[in-house]
Amino acid sequence: MQYLSEISDRLILNTNVKYIRPLYNKINWDQRLVEIRGSRGVGKTTLLLQYAKAKQTAGESVLYASLDNAWFFKHKLTELADEFFKYGGKYLLLDEVHKYPHKEQGVDWSQELKNIYDSYPGLYIVYTGSSILHLYRGIGDLSRRKSTYRMFGLSFREYLNYNNIADFAIVPFNDLIENHMMISRKVIEKIRILPHFKKYLIHGYYPFSNLAGDKYFDQLNEVINVIVETDIPSVSDISFETSSKLKKLFYLLAESVPYTPNLSKLSGQLHIADSRTLLKYLNYLEKAELIQTLGAKATGNQVFNKPEKIYLDNTNLMYALSPAIVNDGTLREVFAVNQLKQLYEISYPSKGDLMVNQQYVLEIGGKNKNYKQVADMSDAYIFNDNMESGFGKNIPLWLLGFLN
Repeated sequence: MQYLSEISDRLILNTNVKYIRPLYNKINWDQRLVEIRGSRGVGKTTLLLQYAKAKQTAGESVLYASLDNAWFFKHKLTELADEFFKYGGKYLLLDEVHKYPHKEQGVDWSQELKNIYDSYPGLYIVYTGSSILHLYRGIGDLSRRKSTYRMFGLSFREYLNYNNIADFAIVPFNDLIENHMMISRKVIEKIRILPHFKKYLIHGYYPFSNLAGDKYFDQLNEVINVIVETDIPSVSDISFETSSKLKKLFYLLAESVPYTPNLSKLSGQLHIADSRTLLKYLNYLEKAELIQTLGAKATGNQVFNKPEKIYLDNTNLMYALSPAIVNDGTLREVFAVNQLKQLYEISYPSKGDLMVNQQYVLEIGGKNKNYKQVADMSDAYIFNDNMESGFGKNIPLWLLGFLN
């Protein structure tokens, strides 16, 4: 454990706490078992280390460990927890639990965490894992013990704060549609918003963009490869052949989104025998936050419903994968769905582009988008790109980035 403790102290010491994500203050840290789920690259490790630093600064005994460390090839989680607890440990922070190597048949990381939780009542455990962690059928039932939180990439509002451009408050959707003129006026009094919005769409979603510089898209493509080749197989027991088909499916979709699925055509291109298998693959990619889908009705997490539309998960992926063919209309819709889905129920309406909470219909378009298509609907709004401020039911598109 000494080896892991030295790494932990070094990482905590060098953790930057200048910017704390809003999720940090939403988490009930008094719970003894906390799960933080999110896609690779959204900042889970940083959040965990910031919490570790806060506790260590307060004089508490803290240990951070990434479970892909080679130490865990020979040692169990229960072994680490036992020694840490006996020497006065209180906060055990575990990163990337889906990478933990199994030690024996019938015992996985979830079973070990269950045993730790039940055996050491004074120990607080926080762990992070891939956004696809809930696909994992763990041996240990943690559902009654854990509190789960989901972490996304930076919203546009967070991006402005994170980069020291400006600090603005979160705007709930109802406030946004009712008071957008006043809200946008206060923003544009402080900054020229549209140039920053354009930069965000290209390279603002993942926090590591600042460190990556001109290698950002290279690193983003590496993230995609790791998710498809390592993260998804780690929780779903798919074969190498299936992993290759997942990657091919993702790149086929990336070339054509927004995509109205032709399941027969996609199945033929991938040599998949039935549509249920294809829908399962789409579900893997969506849970991994590489794509996002819209159905005619929001139906929760049902796997075998054919989506009406398929998008990439965020606009940065569009520029990383196909920068030469980024379509403005698609870019707008991807941004809107990505920002809205984190808090609201999104579905595909019979009229318009998006429906929010089965009530509000949204048309997403350029500056000159007209209201004709949804003129007969009371709760319909136009979200316009390239617009600093709006009027009436015409609202600047960038304001959707202030929901989180």
